[in-house]
Amino acid sequence: MSATSSTPDPATGQPVKPTVVLVHGALADSSGFGAVIDRLRRDGYTVRAAPNPLLGLQSDAATVRGFLDSIKGPKIVVGHSYGGAVITQAASGDPDVKALVYLAALAPDRGEVLGDLVNTPVAHPVAQGPFVTVNVTQPDGTKRTDLYLDPSQFRARFAADLPAGVAADLAATQRPLSAAAFADTLTVEPAWKTIPSWYLVSGQDQTLSPDLERFQADRMHAHTSQVDSSHAVYLSHPEAVADLIEQAARATR
Repeated sequence: MSATSSTPDPATGQPVKPTVVLVHGALADSSGFGAVIDRLRRDGYTVRAAPNPLLGLQSDAATVRGFLDSIKGPKIVVGHSYGGAVITQAASGDPDVKALVYLAALAPDRGEVLGDLVNTPVAHPVAQGPFVTVNVTQPDGTKRTDLYLDPSQFRARFAADLPAGVAADLAATQRPLSAAAFADTLTVEPAWKTIPSWYLVSGQDQTLSPDLERFQADRMHAHTSQVDSSHAVYLSHPEAVADLIEQAARATR
């Protein structure tokens, strides 16, 4: 029998702490979670970073769901940016996921197209991009267009509160998102409708509008907090991110 959030640890008699599963978004990879992982491990949490291929919502969610299914016991699932959309689908109907944590993230509703969600009218919108497109011919002969954020604009749009050298490294090593992802639709009941959710708004975000983030958090009835951060909140404010994850873990034991 797999452990649940109320199953005691035989060694301590205390409830088992959930495994924290981190899902990165577009233009990034899991290495940026390093400082968050250090803080969570220090506080006794097992942490895993899920692979996110960034090829489209359906395939990415299937990859993350398989990863979640491989981890026994209770889990807190965390998604940054596009990773929020992925966990919204991947965690749907998973009884072992005790809480969801969204970091400046997309959180679509059932039947919602990601591109439409990004373009939801808000008081202070943020323009998408500017993107550099790379056309890819896949082994089966089909075409794919990958989107990179223009490196010259990367710091201003994604990581304005990080040192220039760090932002330059992020721009140089960014992972693209398939352009097709913006046409993808959430096909299941969103996980946030049945799983308690927390949302961290990045108040100085120039990738997703803070107003759009607040709109989503309100729609989800999420426990919401805000930090004065760029989109790269997991890098610039790892303490706030770790604190919110631990808050979610404590509240859902």
